[in-house]
Amino acid sequence: MTLRKRFWETVPLDQMNDEEWEALCDGCGKCCLNKIEDADTGEVYLTRVACRLLDDATCRCGQYDIRKSLVPECIVLRPSTINKHAYWMPQTCAYRRLWAGETLPEWHPLLTGDPESPHEAGISLRGATVPEFEVDEEDWEGHIIEEPT
Repeated sequence: MTLRKRFWETVPLDQMNDEEWEALCDGCGKCCLNKIEDADTGEVYLTRVACRLLDDATCRCGQYDIRKSLVPECIVLRPSTINKHAYWMPQTCAYRRLWAGETLPEWHPLLTGDPESPHEAGISLRGATVPEFEVDEEDWEGHIIEEPT
């Protein structure tokens, strides 16, 4: 399979091939951060506490192909599940933005041609996370952060 030219502008999410779907990920690492959802308001708070599989240096999952078997609570985002899960995705996330009818941000690698562009733009959490095995879940509130946008 190959990427169609500027596919994100013309191809609906549910009609993208697997390579196109995966290419939407900007590699910021924010979706792999543990979040806290307020049960009363539904508001989602981002923490710097990362999934145990996140590689802080690359902002990528260290076991991407088998992540669901290693972390059963991991949500594998697909076109069929985005309606259910888009609300907790980062504000800058291409999946969320396209689902909401928005465009890709100017620093997205599909626009810049450079996989380092999210890091250079200060969007990623490279070098800013703490592994979940170092923080008790009841202490996650102390690690709430504002999303880099």
